[in-house]
Amino acid sequence: MKPAKHLRVQLDSVADPKAVVAATRARFTVLTSRLLRLEFAADEHFEDRPSRTFWHRRQVVPCFEVLHDGEAVEIMTEHLHLRYDPRLGLTAHGLLVTLLESGLTWHYGDHDVGNLGGTTRTLDKTDGPIPLDPGLLSSGGWTVVDDSDAPLLEDGWIAARDQRAGRIDLYFFGYGRDFTACLHDYRRLSGAVPLLPRWALGNWWSRYWPYRQDELLDLMRDFRAHELPLSVCVIDMDWHITHTGNASRGWTGYTWNQDLFPTPRALLADLHALGLKTALNLHPADGVWPHEAAYPVMARQLGGDPATGEPVVFDITDPAFTQAYFEILHHPLEAEGVDFWWMDWQQGRRTACSDLDPLWWLNHLHFLDLGRNPARRSFAFSRWGGLGSHRYPIGFSGDTVVSWRSLAFQVHFTATAANVAFGWWSHDIGGHMEGIEDAELYVRWLQFGVFSPILRLHSTQNPFHERRPWGWDTQTLALARSAMQLRHALIPYLYSIAWQEHQGGAALLRPMYHLYPQAPEAYRCPGQYAFGSELIAAPFTSPCDRDTRLGRQLIWLPAGDWYHFFTGQHYSGAAWHSFYGGLDEIPVFARAGAIVVLADEPAASGVNNPRALTVHVFPGADNRFELYEDDGESHGYQHGARVVTALLQQCSGTAPRLRVGPTCGDLSVVPAARSYTLIFHALSVPVQALVTCDGQRLRIDSRQDQESGRLTLRLPPTAPLSALEVTLEARQGNLQNHDDARIPTLIKLLKAFRCGSEAKRGLYVRMHEILADFDVLGAYRTALSDSQLRALLEILSGAGVHVCEDTGESFAVVWNNLDDQRIIVRWSLENLGTWDPQQRFRQEQGPAPRFAHFRLAQAASNGPCSLTLAYGALFAVDTRRGGRAARAAPASMP
Repeated sequence: MKPAKHLRVQLDSVADPKAVVAATRARFTVLTSRLLRLEFAADEHFEDRPSRTFWHRRQVVPCFEVLHDGEAVEIMTEHLHLRYDPRLGLTAHGLLVTLLESGLTWHYGDHDVGNLGGTTRTLDKTDGPIPLDPGLLSSGGWTVVDDSDAPLLEDGWIAARDQRAGRIDLYFFGYGRDFTACLHDYRRLSGAVPLLPRWALGNWWSRYWPYRQDELLDLMRDFRAHELPLSVCVIDMDWHITHTGNASRGWTGYTWNQDLFPTPRALLADLHALGLKTALNLHPADGVWPHEAAYPVMARQLGGDPATGEPVVFDITDPAFTQAYFEILHHPLEAEGVDFWWMDWQQGRRTACSDLDPLWWLNHLHFLDLGRNPARRSFAFSRWGGLGSHRYPIGFSGDTVVSWRSLAFQVHFTATAANVAFGWWSHDIGGHMEGIEDAELYVRWLQFGVFSPILRLHSTQNPFHERRPWGWDTQTLALARSAMQLRHALIPYLYSIAWQEHQGGAALLRPMYHLYPQAPEAYRCPGQYAFGSELIAAPFTSPCDRDTRLGRQLIWLPAGDWYHFFTGQHYSGAAWHSFYGGLDEIPVFARAGAIVVLADEPAASGVNNPRALTVHVFPGADNRFELYEDDGESHGYQHGARVVTALLQQCSGTAPRLRVGPTCGDLSVVPAARSYTLIFHALSVPVQALVTCDGQRLRIDSRQDQESGRLTLRLPPTAPLSALEVTLEARQGNLQNHDDARIPTLIKLLKAFRCGSEAKRGLYVRMHEILADFDVLGAYRTALSDSQLRALLEILSGAGVHVCEDTGESFAVVWNNLDDQRIIVRWSLENLGTWDPQQRFRQEQGPAPRFAHFRLAQAASNGPCSLTLAYGALFAVDTRRGGRAARAAPASMP
């Protein structure tokens, strides 16, 4: 039985013969100048069918040269030199590839010690860092993907590989540090990242809880009453019968629980009327049992007798079962109004097909089946199924423990997943289970959710896990409201980045080394990430200090000018910054020239293309941002039903300009008129703005805040085909505000500190003395706590130390932006493997470098590594005290 037409995909897996080089017991395919397929088989029978990961091997053939030396063969591309000698076999000397740019050589069997990690199947039951599967990027310059055991596709269905011994199928990625090109070529070979429906980028609600129908609807109305926008409501497993009366465990189910949901069709209609898409939870592994309404039809369809009461066994490798699985169990529920499925798969890794993990295959089939209707754009909401899973977003990361460690690891985990092109993770925001509930942790997790791929509130079935913002205190509700409204405001920006990724661009979240692969600092800042093309985010992931009453986050800003997204405060690049902020602050930074487009209707739950937009503009560099829009849900964008509005900033000369539009494309998908609020940040002097629409001057509402340096222009509604142009002219002086960020930061610290008011006043009065020489702080040593003194010194000196344990590796980052020779670093290590005093202790000290990192977790034979950073004789921070927080201690004279 052949699978349904919509479950078959068009693939081009046979490489161009011109790209193939045959050798003794081997076949090599030059897929790009830096990507080679290496196959080995004793019988010289090789595989052309698409595998789980690699679908499109027929690529444009790059230029390359083949040399023969007897049986040995060499292949030279622009970037790689392969040599294979069958007389030496698959050994380190028989097969090797040299990267021509660096001269580095990979030998068969080499271990990729520099791999930067990928992602993993699930975070179930985790409390902090866990190991990640290997990714496609390596600081060593190469990675090898072993595809030898991966299942294949044939005529749209799963097929097993020939298991005869000795068959090896490898893909060699030799991209050096060109990580962007590596991931681009990988997606060319394995498939594009789909464009998500627009509504998936809003706020989601989910909870493992046996809601009654009226209770769930009242809950959704409560969100609206509190001005908390939502776009998705997920109903967990209690939507179906769980107390089955038979041997079924109750996890698998397809029949509505009438006790809780007496009129499910009406429920789904009411949720849609509230502007919410709806998903149902799914655990399909246990098959179909007699208590299911669909059991008789399902049993007969597959040749069984319902009278026996024998369950229908789940077998997703059987085309007949799969057809019945979708047509009988899922399609009727979708006809009632179910928009998508939460594939909460947890049971097993084996199927009737050898080496087939059911998770990947379920994701593949569910993605294709949901997209069978042109009016419904497809995605799968499920766990990670291995390489190739970027074709089936969105990832459900699993049931994490409620803790700061879990939150901190999710920041690193989410960004690192871009190393396998899997950019759309959804976490249980707030944590799933266990742990200690805390309002501050809840707010910080929600703020990370705003700047993560998918924001989905969720927890387990425990009445003391609270995810409703109004279930906390008034301050927490206000902060949660601000965060959730900001998330919906960000949808135009998020959707434009999603389109760019679908077209072959970068993921929404990326580690910093994607953008700055040659910078050593980019590999040692796991608490931050690029958020789209314009921003860097570094959410707070540790609690506020008792004495500073502020959160602390370390941020590395690359070369250039940077601005705090919310305040416009300027920060110098090529430097590290300790950022201290209250519970209402999120460390997000815009690059010079950044253009960030937001919806101007933040309290609304709707996610349609807005009638009003707010555009944040940051000075200092030319830039172009393309706002992408379509109907948000159908496949119509594939046929041209889409529009792009270009926003262009030109900063050359004395009069910066911003141009908006005209909009190009199918104008039926956007409002007939749209108003803009333009906010220009970091302006140092009074500015006059000239605004024209199609060359005609507009009358506008203009307001400039001299304290913040923000200029706000409110424009009347204009048609999509109109072109808006704004020219800024300074009445005098330099337009850009690059004031010293230390002064407002120090004032913020003093306001927040839990210490005597007289000490605060004294510090404020002597501010300029302290800025000139931080030793002046010695007069206030007894009035300040260690954490307060540390905060002041980090800001004053531009130097500090930060301990990171969020990735599973313990290391300390030391920075000294100004090369201040008074900043001394002292490093020591005890070798427990010897009693020789000359070898047992190793210690070094000297002026702190501009940047360095020190591993704190050493080999088993070594004791703890200690690192102390001293600010002259005034104060020191000792990494042995207080773990990640690196408690400070008074310094001794060096």
